[in-house]
Amino acid sequence: MMLADQARLLLRKAAQDEAILERLLEDLAIADEAVGFHAQQAAEKLLKALLVLHGLDYPRSHDLNVLLALLDHAGVSLPDDLLQIADLSPMATIYRYEDMPLDVQLPRQEWPAWVASLRKLVEDKLGAAL
Repeated sequence: MMLADQARLLLRKAAQDEAILERLLEDLAIADEAVGFHAQQAAEKLLKALLVLHGLDYPRSHDLNVLLALLDHAGVSLPDDLLQIADLSPMATIYRYEDMPLDVQLPRQEWPAWVASLRKLVEDKLGAAL
């Protein structure tokens, strides 16, 4: 599969998680960690698409810090405001199987904007690669 095709596949898969995120966001009966899981999954796929566009392999990891470190090591820097996306990592690791502490406040309403900014970056890179 060509790099651009693999990146497009990851973008489509990320869009599926983004659609779920948007649907669940306003339903306060849905726990933050369940909503955050789909934000994390979208971000993970978008970061992997970015890695692919730079010809880099990615590990089977849900840790967004690992993916960001791979990009950084390859000289691919993200805008500072996008680095907060790594805060979603526990949604696919720790809080997927454990309860969140009751005193943790999460910026649930900001997650779609984080993911959308990352998507725009990836789409811009994809467009430049064609």
